[in-house]
Amino acid sequence: MSAPSLAFVGVGAIGLPMAQRLVAAGYPTTGVDALPSAVERATAAGVPAVAKLADVPGVSVVVVMVATPEQLEELVTSALAGSVTGQRWIVMSTVGPDAVREQGARLVEAGAIVVDSPVTGGVARARTGELTLFTSGASADISAVRDVLECFGTVREVGEGLGEGQAIKVVNQHLCSVHIVAAAEALALADRLGLDRASVLSMVEQGAAASWMLSDRGPRMLRGTDVEVTSTIGIFVKDSGLVAEAAARVGADTPLLDVARDRYRRAADSGLIMRDDSRVIETYPSR
Repeated sequence: MSAPSLAFVGVGAIGLPMAQRLVAAGYPTTGVDALPSAVERATAAGVPAVAKLADVPGVSVVVVMVATPEQLEELVTSALAGSVTGQRWIVMSTVGPDAVREQGARLVEAGAIVVDSPVTGGVARARTGELTLFTSGASADISAVRDVLECFGTVREVGEGLGEGQAIKVVNQHLCSVHIVAAAEALALADRLGLDRASVLSMVEQGAAASWMLSDRGPRMLRGTDVEVTSTIGIFVKDSGLVAEAAARVGADTPLLDVARDRYRRAADSGLIMRDDSRVIETYPSR
């Protein structure tokens, strides 16, 4: 049986290595991205790419890695201008429970099958196929695309309702948002105390204060503004906002998240919105 034809929408920093894994696994995969530079990078990296989903004929599986709820809505609206009957959509973006439920309902009504499967693990784990996938949807629908999902990492089935995967990702992004800012604040404190930040990082990341974000973002925090971008400040402005909105809807108190969110906004307002999220450290004055 031949492999299904896939469209991978959103071949940015994390999407491109994910799409490359599909190609390496033998899936006929076409990248889709509105940014000409992303299309060029994907094509150069071995993933043929186009600007619009409509330019990919005969697609049976659509993998979505757009950045925002608005982009998801725009993508679904454009797809519904044609036929989506029988297509399987896997929404892997971090867009919040409401967006996936709303856009998923539109797709299902038009005859598509939808699985909610946001990912965590960052660019490094996207490259190695070690992401964690918070996957929700009907069991049969997940089973039908499990081979595709397992190209990216470990599938954690979290429920049968669309949006349940996104709800887990909200909790995940709460922690990620806070942990990055905590790492930045701690390294800024080390600097103000007259310590060598690299030495401090190498020591504390081995003890009780360790976190994945400290070890992953910490080294980049010690470099300059132009460090490689793996996830932007803008992404965490968006993600911390999604967390805040979800918390407000259920009356949850999130003071730590609120502090972290303010730091991302400060970084964005100072011109760092498209820089790596590790540059939130620049909101803390150095010696």
